[in-house]
Amino acid sequence: MMRKLFFLLSSLVLVALGGCERAGPNVSFSTDVHPILEKYCLDCHMAGKPGYEASGLDMESYGVLMKGTRFGPVVIAGDRLNSALTMLIEGRADPSIKMPHGDRPGPNAADIEIIGRWVDQGAMNN
Repeated sequence: MMRKLFFLLSSLVLVALGGCERAGPNVSFSTDVHPILEKYCLDCHMAGKPGYEASGLDMESYGVLMKGTRFGPVVIAGDRLNSALTMLIEGRADPSIKMPHGDRPGPNAADIEIIGRWVDQGAMNN
């Protein structure tokens, strides 16, 4: 009896731990993330626009977003905490480089969470 109880509890713990890394529903780049980037980022971060000219960051598609900037990548798949994209939109970077700049409205908490979950889930092109 004790052995069965131990096995059951161990299994439940493993299932719970396995779900922690990718908490929440799966996030799609094309359905969930790209519309947020279009709304808040593409005014500046596409070829010929000021953000692109300053950093080299184009956010028009998955492929160019994942190339990053001339200074390096902005998305580290699986690592929301250290991805420049999430640092900038969450306001964890220096205030002078918080995105979007100036008094332009930025993503709300729900949109920021969607982008963060997408990064944590591997930043897939889905």
